[in-house]
Amino acid sequence: MDKIPLTKPGFQKLDAELKKLKSKDRPAVIRAIAEAREHGDLSENAEYHAAREQQSHIEGRIKELEGIIGLADVIDISRMSGPVKFGATVTIVDCDTDAEKTYQLVGEAEADIEHGLLNIKSPIARALIGKEEGDVAEVKTPGGTKDYEILSIKYI
Repeated sequence: MDKIPLTKPGFQKLDAELKKLKSKDRPAVIRAIAEAREHGDLSENAEYHAAREQQSHIEGRIKELEGIIGLADVIDISRMSGPVKFGATVTIVDCDTDAEKTYQLVGEAEADIEHGLLNIKSPIARALIGKEEGDVAEVKTPGGTKDYEILSIKYI
C-alpha cells in the first residue's frame, strides 16, 4: 500500500486521538454496555443498543486510525523551502474579489478546511503545487475558472 503523507502535528493529533479512543472511550463504552445489560431484556433496551452502536463507531475509528498511522510518512517540513509543495503554508488572494486566504497543504487524513488544512489532492492545492510567490494559479471550478495570486509561501 502507498504511504500516507502527514505533517508532524497532523501525525501527533491522530496519534493522540487513537490513544484517547483506546484508553478512555473504549473502556467507557464497555462499562456502558455492561450497565445496560444489567437492566434486563436486551431486545427493548435502548441504552444497550445505543452503547453497542457507539462501540461500533469507536472500533471503526480505531481501525481507521491504526491503518493511517501504520502507513504514515511523517514529513519534516521545517527543512523545506522553495516553491509550493506538501506542507507549505500558502497565503493566496482571489484575483477577482481580493479575498485573502491562508492554507497549509496536508494529506487527506489530516485535511480540515475549517482550520485552513487543505487536502493536497484538492483542485486548489493541485493548482498551487510548483508555483512561486507572485505566481498566479488557475483553478478550474464548477462555476468557472478562478485565479489566485500567491502572496507568500512558508514552511513552518
